[in-house]
Amino acid sequence: MKDIENEQDIDTWMRAFYGKLLKDPVTAPKFENLDLEEHFPKLVHFWSFVLLDKEGYKTNVFEKHIHLSLEKEHFEQWLKYFKATTDELFSGPKAETAKQRVLLLATTFMHKLSGEYHDFSKAMGLNPE
Repeated sequence: MKDIENEQDIDTWMRAFYGKLLKDPVTAPKFENLDLEEHFPKLVHFWSFVLLDKEGYKTNVFEKHIHLSLEKEHFEQWLKYFKATTDELFSGPKAETAKQRVLLLATTFMHKLSGEYHDFSKAMGLNPE
């Protein structure tokens, strides 16, 4: 299996990932009013910045999501599908970096939203107990 190499890989990955989110009863309602075709280029831009060192991403990701009223359960499902989709499609250093970054992102978002630390490692399959 190959690693994440380019923006086409990221687009394919994000479409597969969001396909799972949209079928889940916990996460699907958070995307009801989202124009996904408009959103996918933003996702590709963000992950290209994070993983491929593409310049130009300046959006405050937290501010763009604060209105969604996300809770721990949303992040747990989001992380579960993120890891599953990544592992289904890719293997390598960039895929591993993506999983590390998304765990940090979820932890940071949750802390900013609730003021508390949440250990999401179980949702990522890192602490299966």
